[in-house]
Amino acid sequence: MEKIAYFDCPTGIAGNMCLGAILAAGMPLDNLLDQLKRLGLEDEYEFTVTQVRRQEQAATAVTISLNSDAVRGHRHLPEIENLIRQAHLPTRVVDWSLAIFRELAAAEAAVHGIPAEQVHFHEVGATDALIDVVGTCLGLEWLGVDRVVCSPLPIGGGTVRAAHGRLPVPAPAVLELLRRAQAPIYSNGIDKELVTPTGAAIATTLSDAFGPPPAMTLNQVGLGAGSHDLPIPNILRLWIGTGAQPRTTDHGAHKSAHSHDQSTDPQPTDHPHAEHQQSAPEHGHQQTIPGYCEAIVELQTQLDDLTPQAIGYLYDGLFKAGALDVFTQAIGMKKNRPGILLTVICAEADAAACQSLLFSETTTLGIRSHGQQRQTLYRSWQSITTDYGPVQVKAGLATPNGPVVNLQPEYETCAQLARQHSIGWKQVQWAAIAAAQSIYQDEYRAAEWDHTPTHLTR
Repeated sequence: MEKIAYFDCPTGIAGNMCLGAILAAGMPLDNLLDQLKRLGLEDEYEFTVTQVRRQEQAATAVTISLNSDAVRGHRHLPEIENLIRQAHLPTRVVDWSLAIFRELAAAEAAVHGIPAEQVHFHEVGATDALIDVVGTCLGLEWLGVDRVVCSPLPIGGGTVRAAHGRLPVPAPAVLELLRRAQAPIYSNGIDKELVTPTGAAIATTLSDAFGPPPAMTLNQVGLGAGSHDLPIPNILRLWIGTGAQPRTTDHGAHKSAHSHDQSTDPQPTDHPHAEHQQSAPEHGHQQTIPGYCEAIVELQTQLDDLTPQAIGYLYDGLFKAGALDVFTQAIGMKKNRPGILLTVICAEADAAACQSLLFSETTTLGIRSHGQQRQTLYRSWQSITTDYGPVQVKAGLATPNGPVVNLQPEYETCAQLARQHSIGWKQVQWAAIAAAQSIYQDEYRAAEWDHTPTHLTR
């Protein structure tokens, strides 16, 4: 059966948290340290494992203490690649580790506007990042993992000290990694660095998908502790289970483009997710769900004493406050009174503003709140020329690069053109869809569309 690893990241992800979770899931410490010695860096660091409590929950903490006399402060990508290739590690560990550092190099290169090969990694290229990345890959290999899925990631807040001074959180490289992977993010209200560059690179490179836990039989749980105490337990939870799919014999096939053979190395800017989305069914993995998963909040309140005019006024205010959708349903309430159930869908960051508006503009005395996740297609807009005039058409995409799943012309434009030509609006709509289909046909053509993804939109 297929072995699945699920990274549950309520307080983010960092390299040391991954190592702690892997050890807690069962990998022997001696096994991990023996294989890490093959990197030839054992004089540069000390590997410490302790059992700690985070908000009264026991977890495994890993600390990599650097030897300032022996450690190398800066390393470039080619040097890191050579260290990994020459360590005689398992093939999948080499492939995964190279892919992670290439993703990190591509993100840093985009931030600084230089080629990836010229990036010197500062903190994330130093010894501790190598141990974090290679150690995590060794652990996933030892656990026999075939597929990795990750939860949506909390972005944190505030600032963090780095080699270039204080940086906003999430750090620029983290933000770029999350953008490249189209990873769903949200705020949990904690203003700390929750996702480190190393953690972001591990999650975005190795994960086949982001979202809720996949269907599996849970076998092991490893709890890796973060470095700080937070309002909620600062723990990365690694779930290991077996899925319904048979185990593939081509382990890590979706990362095969990142071969450790120099002749087949891809450019650092190639993102591994795009290839996997096309090849996953061929390698026996579960079919990728179109779109991306994002965290939302559902707010609900029941009203039986509010004038209908106020509802229309409230709709406008809620949308301005950031609501993604607002709707009402007729219900029967106590004392046989007819009433309405008012529902608001919004991002977690906008929930407080929407709740304040509900209290100030309605007669409610209480609001129910439910955190949820939704699967959403990527959005793209294109102006389509028809016999009646230009029409804006919204396309729903399975991935940022297609293919197109749904097409919908903008209603207001269709209605305006229909009035101008004294025809039915559906006639304009059909003409717009026909014109759009002739552009994309069966495949999405990135050059012809503005395919900037729009997260958390209605």
